[in-house]
Amino acid sequence: MNALYAAVAGLIFGLGLILGGMTDPMKVKGFLDLFGAWDPSLALVMGGGIAVGTVGFALARRRTKSLSGEPIDWPTSTLIDGRLLVGGAMFGLGWGLAGFCPGPALVAASSGFAPALWFIPAMLLGMWAYDRFVAKR
Repeated sequence: MNALYAAVAGLIFGLGLILGGMTDPMKVKGFLDLFGAWDPSLALVMGGGIAVGTVGFALARRRTKSLSGEPIDWPTSTLIDGRLLVGGAMFGLGWGLAGFCPGPALVAASSGFAPALWFIPAMLLGMWAYDRFVAKR
């Protein structure tokens, strides 16, 4: 049953990314080009996602188990440290250069979109390098 929940959630998420234009690197780069031909439309997509997420998290905070019966384990750390800031900067730099973040890249790759097919191995290499050289410290 958990696989069904995951599949439905993934399908809804993927469709939302497609409809919101998040799988189009040029749309993303247009949003990030604040001093050029800025396209603010993704701000509405992100704002909508934040609004839905805020309501969802507020409802989930009242529960001890998810709808599928799994326990909800909330993070306990609120520390903003150098690793978090560097990681966020690296994520933003990669998003700006490639026009993809992991979710939209996977959705775009499922349609055979060549730039996403190049991005995903680079993303996996970065994850492996982090796990191999940084996370084990």
